[in-house]
Amino acid sequence: MLTLDSKVLEVSPIAKRLSARLKKMGIITILDLLNYFPFRYDDFSKLKKIKDLIPGDIITIKGRVDLIETRRSPVQRRILTEAVISDESGTIKVVWFNQPFLIKNIRQGENIYLSGKVEASYKTLQMTSPEYEKVKKITSTAGRFAPVYPLVAGVTNKHLRFFISSILSLRKNIKDWLSSESKQRLNFLDLQEALKQIHFPDNKEMLIKAQTRLKFNELFLIQLQSQIIKKKLKDSSSSKITFEEEKIKKFVQSLPFKLTNDQRKSSWAILLDMQKDYPMNRLLEGDVGSGKTIVSVIAMLNVAYNKQQSAYMAPTEILAKQQFNSLCKLYKNEKVKIGLLTRTEQKMCSMDENIKKKDFLNKISAGEIDIIVGTHALIQKSIEFKNLALVVIDEQHRFGVEQRKELSEKSETQTIPHFLSMTATPIPRSLHLALFGDLDLSIIAEMPKGRKKIITKIIEPVERQETYNFILNQIKEGKQVFVICPLINESDKLGVKSVTAEYEKLDKKIFPKIKIAALHGKMKTEEKEEIMQDFLENKTKILVATSVVEVGVDIPNATVMMIEGSERFGLSQLHQFRGRVGRSEYQSYCFLFNDSASEKVEERLQALVDSDDGFQIAKRDLELRGPGEVYGKSQSGFPEFKIASFFDHELIEKANSEASRVLSSDMDLENHPELKNKIEELKEAMHLE
Repeated sequence: MLTLDSKVLEVSPIAKRLSARLKKMGIITILDLLNYFPFRYDDFSKLKKIKDLIPGDIITIKGRVDLIETRRSPVQRRILTEAVISDESGTIKVVWFNQPFLIKNIRQGENIYLSGKVEASYKTLQMTSPEYEKVKKITSTAGRFAPVYPLVAGVTNKHLRFFISSILSLRKNIKDWLSSESKQRLNFLDLQEALKQIHFPDNKEMLIKAQTRLKFNELFLIQLQSQIIKKKLKDSSSSKITFEEEKIKKFVQSLPFKLTNDQRKSSWAILLDMQKDYPMNRLLEGDVGSGKTIVSVIAMLNVAYNKQQSAYMAPTEILAKQQFNSLCKLYKNEKVKIGLLTRTEQKMCSMDENIKKKDFLNKISAGEIDIIVGTHALIQKSIEFKNLALVVIDEQHRFGVEQRKELSEKSETQTIPHFLSMTATPIPRSLHLALFGDLDLSIIAEMPKGRKKIITKIIEPVERQETYNFILNQIKEGKQVFVICPLINESDKLGVKSVTAEYEKLDKKIFPKIKIAALHGKMKTEEKEEIMQDFLENKTKILVATSVVEVGVDIPNATVMMIEGSERFGLSQLHQFRGRVGRSEYQSYCFLFNDSASEKVEERLQALVDSDDGFQIAKRDLELRGPGEVYGKSQSGFPEFKIASFFDHELIEKANSEASRVLSSDMDLENHPELKNKIEELKEAMHLE
């Protein structure tokens, strides 16, 4: 007896055989399968006559099998199943590859539906590998909207449609957590009906209704969670941090650069927020290289002037160390004590060597360190703060209330610290409302003065050598180069294969006299740090790395970003890589090596060449790739939308209003137990760390 929690391998022998591949798609249970949504639909709802077919059409025809046979192709030795199909208006040739069993399934003289794309072949028309169903059977996709799913090798749309149709009746066991009142007010389908229609829509109208309900689900839950967080924080108490205006002005005037207007505005908003007696909860957003760090530096200094502590959390040890060194330089004329705490070291600015861990932790608990820089090691059980008043987090927006509560419990004052999250990911205001309604938003849109626009170029295979010559000249001028490699396949998640192969090629064949280093996820932390330090000190000229390794260390001397297999990355990710160069007054370059002949790939990469605006690039990325890939697993702190997007402005507003309506009368969701459970599930799934 199958249930929603049953493993998908129990659905059928084919599902069992494909279970490892389905797992790669995130499909382990039957519930996962029901919640695996199509990303588009082929409209086979209108039958066409063969005489009316045009190359490029995606259609359904109904015809008779005049001939069907299987043979092996002489060139590639593939098995071909070929058929001639006719209706009263004409005939068409049909070809399937490597499906010899079709000769047993489709018999001469039978009437069948065929759904697929029409192609031109040697002055005649042909359909290649179309969906087929016999006329006497009840059709599942032929003659209607056919769902098209994201796939991995070895799993077809036909497999998924078969599996889902087999277990679709189990959707009735899913409890609809949206109240009847809400559904009635919003004119929404029941959840069970929406799940049926999203996979096998009766018509276009029902498909739109299903999509609307399921998009709303994602947006509403996040809105609800955001509003609960906001209310909890308003009810909490924080230390009031007085704005030490004269001291801060003096510090800003001493900086070797002038703040941009956006940096000033953001700093002002943060300093005012921290004067309140409830926790600040702010997201500071700015493109790569826009100067977000200095805004956090001013905020932490003001906290230190108030004789309270700040914690700065970086996503990796390498970045924590860089931030620590940067703060030591910026605060060199201030009486501020700064400490670094990572898994491998604990030290102070004035000391070259590590302090004993016990002594370091004692200094934190005694309030002798004003600013502690580290990774998530900062919230481990052994650490106690004397009076933690501000937490700054780099690229981790969903650091939750519970985690801040944990931090406050480590502090003698028992108050919730103020919270500042920073991101280089461009978040349009509508997406901010959709995802982070609990976070106030500050945006740094201006780039620091003196920065030159990075010249971005798509490099075709014939231009490789010319580009290598240009890179060599840059190195001869004393500049440095980043080389980013894609992951070759699923089994190489750490990128070892691609980096090793590229390193060998560049080191032995292309630049044999240049010092090159490779960096990938399998290396030990100490080894990574040593490689990055050599690159920072210009001992290494070219650094070959993968996208999974944090290459956010600031290298002002690097002027070339070379990206292999650029077609494998999203535009937003490419934009992030590009932002690693152009961080000084030197002219910088981003070369997108592209081995794909696809026009669509060329069009997508051209969007990066044409724009350096993170917002526009994110928007284009979303249009071309879909929300899960733009704001997905690669972006820490982002929930991965399956179906919603930040273009759903009207639904975002509805979700916001409905969340407010529900919470106005039932803040703890006691009257909405199913909804309460759903929110708990969401917290767990998003890993609010």
